[in-house]
Parts: sequence; C-alpha cells; structure tokens
Amino acid sequence: MRFIHTADWQIGKPFRNFGEKESVLRQARLSAIETIGRLALAEGAGHVLVAGDLYDNDAPAPKTLLEPVERMRGFPAVSWHVIPGNHDYHRGNGLWDRARALGLPENVRLHLTPEVASLGDDAVLLPAPLRRKSEVNDLTEWMDRAESAAGKMRIGLAHGSVTGFGGEGDTGNPIAPDRARRARLDYLGLGDWHRTLQIGPATWYAGTPEADRFNSQEVGEVLLVDIAGPGAPPVVTRRRTGAFRWLAQTEELASAADLDGLEARLRALPDLPGLLMRLGLKGTLDLTARSDLERRLSGLEAAMFWLEADLEQLHARPTLADLEKIDFDGVLREAAEKLKQQAENAALGPVERRRAGEALVQLYLLTRDSRGEAA
Repeated sequence: MRFIHTADWQIGKPFRNFGEKESVLRQARLSAIETIGRLALAEGAGHVLVAGDLYDNDAPAPKTLLEPVERMRGFPAVSWHVIPGNHDYHRGNGLWDRARALGLPENVRLHLTPEVASLGDDAVLLPAPLRRKSEVNDLTEWMDRAESAAGKMRIGLAHGSVTGFGGEGDTGNPIAPDRARRARLDYLGLGDWHRTLQIGPATWYAGTPEADRFNSQEVGEVLLVDIAGPGAPPVVTRRRTGAFRWLAQTEELASAADLDGLEARLRALPDLPGLLMRLGLKGTLDLTARSDLERRLSGLEAAMFWLEADLEQLHARPTLADLEKIDFDGVLREAAEKLKQQAENAALGPVERRRAGEALVQLYLLTRDSRGEAA
C-alpha cells in the first residue's frame, strides 16, 4: 500500500508581519495542496491522510472554508482523509458541520469520530479527531481496543504531542510514544509539530507542506509511505512540497573584511527569490563598515523574498577617521564625541549603549549623505 501523510496545512493563516507579501504566503499554502495532489497521482498513492489542522482556526471565512476543498476536488482519483486538529477542532455547528452542509466532493472524507474506517481493500484507518483545542486524555488510546479484519493493515491518524519528546506542540493533547506498538498499528501518522520527525519505527510527524515560521521546518514536506503488508515495516520517503524556505542564522562581524564573506555566503544560498531569512548580526564595526553593511543588506533584501535583519547585538565603534568626517570642530562633531562616550560607557546599561551607538551611526550616515559620499 502506498499513501501520503501530511498535516498542518493551516489554511487561512495570517502573515501580517510581511506586509504586502502576506497574500503570496497565504496563496502558497493553497498551492501546496495542488502539489500534494500531483505528487499522489505521479506516485500512485491513492490516499492522502491529513493529520489535523487543515485550517488555521475553527471559524474560517466562507471563502477560506471552501478554498482547500475545491483544490482537493480537483484530484478526484485521490481520496483525501481529514481529521480535526487543535486549530480546527470539531464542535457542534462548527466549521466541519458547515463544510458538510455546503456539500463535500466524494473524494474528501471527514473522520469526525473515533471509529475504524476503510482505506480500500488492504487497510483500515483508525482516526483520533479532536473535539476540543486541548485534551487531557490520550485520544489514541481507543486504538488499542479497536478490532479490524485479519489481513488488513492498521493505519492510525492523530494530532497532538508525543509525551517525552519535549512537548513541541501548541497545546497538550498527549499521545503515548509506544501507541503504534500497543495498538498493533502498521503506521501512525501524526500532526501538530511543524517539522518532519520520526518518533519510532512506525510513527512519524509529517511536518507542514509549506513552512510558516522561523526556527522550525525550513522547507515544506510531506511523507510518501509504502507498506508491503500487515506487519511489514513502513518505508517512508520525505518529499518537498513547499515553495518557500525559512532560514534563521546568526553571523558575527568584527571588521570590514568580514562583509565580503557574509555577502558571498548569503548570495550563494539556493533560490534567493524563494528565501525568507531572519539574520542575526553581532559583533562590532566601525562606522564606515557599518554604513557599508547597510548598503549590502539593501541589496540582499531585494534579492530575497524576505530579509529580516536583527542588529540588536551589532555595536558601532567609531574610529578617529570616522569622527573626523563628522563636521570637524563643529557642533555635530561635539555630539558625535558625546555619543561615542555613551556607547563605550560601561556604567550605562546595554540598551542605552546600543541606542547611543545607533544614533552615532545615523549621524555618520547623515553627514556622509550631505557630502554626497558613496558608502
């Protein structure tokens, strides 16, 4: 048997911090569904198992509610099996009742109760849908007692946090780490953690098909799962589905000579137009190098889809030559001297010293621009 395991689509997720690019990121999550559908057809995977959080919240707008359904409808040869997660949990007159009332295509199957369901001739599905955002009890426990016909593979589908693995989920919803063994499952597909992760021989988190945050999953993926038969170990293959890559890294700078290497490393990253980067910079630069850094960051920002530079730990240390360029013997020079003293005054707090250094940088840039100098 071959199927695709995915989770955490979170359709409708806002990306307000990204300004005019928010709509592009929201659309990418919908496009990922079509990528999954094409992958299923190409690989001969008749079923796609969605382990919760198809939507980002439990009250999506009417258009948002229908958008993923219509994309799944476009692949009638694929059966899409969906359970509610903690973001889109099942409640009376909630989103799943609204979806059913609007009419779902035959190839989209909602599993809203914990009962054995058919996955064709070879397997059964054991779903553990969430009815609340946070559950105290392990909703996969019923799988231990669930009966299924002999000779059929048992596939579990759940959404929550496997206990003892750091509690990476948004909420509780505990899942026993040995549930697959206890329930005689050939595979347990999980959702909630936004990164692809193997928990045991037959237990996996699929991650999200389109990455959506820094310091988590860099690129969206799904899992292509092959199981030869009951009791056979699953063969799991990670497949990229995401259009964007989310990368966070920190670089240390000590001199102008470091800027060439930094820019070269960043420009050598693959697919810059599809890269979202959170770049932390720390260290100390003189004002000339700090000005040059601003120019280089502007170019990189234009090359990437999104660049978020954190300069909180990057300090300015003006040289004598820097100060000579700031209104020599004038009032601006006097202000620069005072800012320099404050930036280097250990008696002041780090915030005050950083603010003084940033003010000195801005003063330098203003006087440089007024003289018409290039960075």
